[in-house]
Amino acid sequence: MLVSLSIKNYALIDNLHVNFNDGFSIITGETGAGKSILLGGLSLILGKRADLSSLKDSTQKCIIEAVFNVSNYKLKPLFKAEDFDYDDQTIIRREILPSGKSRAFVNDTPVNLNSLQTLGERLIDIHSQHQTLQLISNDFQFQVIDALAKNSGLLEDYKAELKLFKSLKQELKDILDFQNEAVKEHDYNTFLLNELVEANLVEGEIETLEEEYETLNNIEGIKERLSEAYQLLNEDEIGLISNLTTLKNTFQKLSEYSKKYEDLYDRVNSSLIEIDDVFTEVDALQDAIDADPARLEIVDSKLRILHNLMQKHVSSNISELIEVKKNLEEKVSVTENLDETIQKKQLEIASKENELNAISKTINKNRKEVIPELKKQLESILVSLGMPNAQFKIHIDFKDEFFNNGKDELNFLFSANKGGQFNELKKAASGGELSRIMLAIKSILSNYIQLPTIMFDEIDTGVSGEISNKMGDIMLEMSKTMQVFSITHLPQIAAKGHSHFKVYKEDVNDVTQTNLIKLNHDERIVEIAQMLGGIEMSSSAIAHAKELLN
Repeated sequence: MLVSLSIKNYALIDNLHVNFNDGFSIITGETGAGKSILLGGLSLILGKRADLSSLKDSTQKCIIEAVFNVSNYKLKPLFKAEDFDYDDQTIIRREILPSGKSRAFVNDTPVNLNSLQTLGERLIDIHSQHQTLQLISNDFQFQVIDALAKNSGLLEDYKAELKLFKSLKQELKDILDFQNEAVKEHDYNTFLLNELVEANLVEGEIETLEEEYETLNNIEGIKERLSEAYQLLNEDEIGLISNLTTLKNTFQKLSEYSKKYEDLYDRVNSSLIEIDDVFTEVDALQDAIDADPARLEIVDSKLRILHNLMQKHVSSNISELIEVKKNLEEKVSVTENLDETIQKKQLEIASKENELNAISKTINKNRKEVIPELKKQLESILVSLGMPNAQFKIHIDFKDEFFNNGKDELNFLFSANKGGQFNELKKAASGGELSRIMLAIKSILSNYIQLPTIMFDEIDTGVSGEISNKMGDIMLEMSKTMQVFSITHLPQIAAKGHSHFKVYKEDVNDVTQTNLIKLNHDERIVEIAQMLGGIEMSSSAIAHAKELLN
């Protein structure tokens, strides 16, 4: 509820502060006294764009501040989503600077206008004869039916499931788009992969092959060098083995004379053993080595294949080629397994669609069950509001398409006259009739959900005393569960308020100012008497005013 409102330096308001009560509050005042100024200031709190011309003194900033008790409004999720600091006593402030810059704050946290509007819609509903667009909105009509049908929990589940359903459908679309592109590349990727598979890549293989190639390609030179080594090692009399054998025998004889020659003997004998082993290996290599043109061709071919693959895939070694092969295997595998992935995703979508259909059918059933009661209540209230022939036709059709609130299509038709054609509200009802229909709907809604503070702005214009009396009764009844304001010119309504405020103009130092005061009981008698009979109050007007108040 709106707890208090402060306005400084706005239009004809110099400095105003007023506290409000819960229940039913009345605001009266002569035409031109400044009720629209009050509403204008309040609309800035709700997120309306600021106008520099609104400043009373263009050299000073304008400040409008409102305090709301939001403890019953279940707004914590909204505050969290908008990143506001939550407090049961929430303070909203707007500032318009002389430069034209505007600032907004929620509990002293700066906010943008879009966020402020989102919050404002949950705090105050300003309703006048010229503001009935909400009534003809299909979304609002669904909200009314769903309130009576107690569909709020089901709708939350539905919206959560619908979000997942749309997400799954988008994922499927992305997979199908990827498949279309992947199929184009699949054959080429498969060709590249097969090349690498056929190459039978082995880590470090290229170094081994290059060494083998060098051996096979220089076989004659190697054989010549091995033969030369063989001769140097084993030539009779001058060969290395023969000379070392002679040297060994010499030191063996010397060691018989002195132990100091034994070490030299041992070293020569060790060298002879090593050289003899080298000779054995050279002999074996000579026997093993042989020209193999066929093998040379195989090795050369394999090296050329590997070097071409490295060049094609911009790789510097076999390890990098093996990594390329792994990546190609993944791409080919993903493409080949897409059908299975698509089928799995389609099954998920079908399952989610079944869940949505089940929830939608329950929502549809609940809506259809409450429509007769809604129609009955609306028509009954409108009879008392001077519309005895008002009739509604409300049809709900279950469709194939998933909408944001179910699968229903709603036709909310109205006829104001007996035997008249049924048509959409915007075509079938006048402004005054729409205003009364909205009052009827809001009064019904107040019995089912917690509505924000509502401010009825002269919706009683042009109605008779008896009808205005009924309007007042309806607003008074609504105020049992919510805060209701009525800006009115009718004494029958003004007398029903729990609190009564008067908007008036006065001249201070030759400057006209608008002010707002709360009237006590005696002041209310005077105000209502003047509303009944004009400024020159008769005793009968005062008596009538007292009667209305009592």
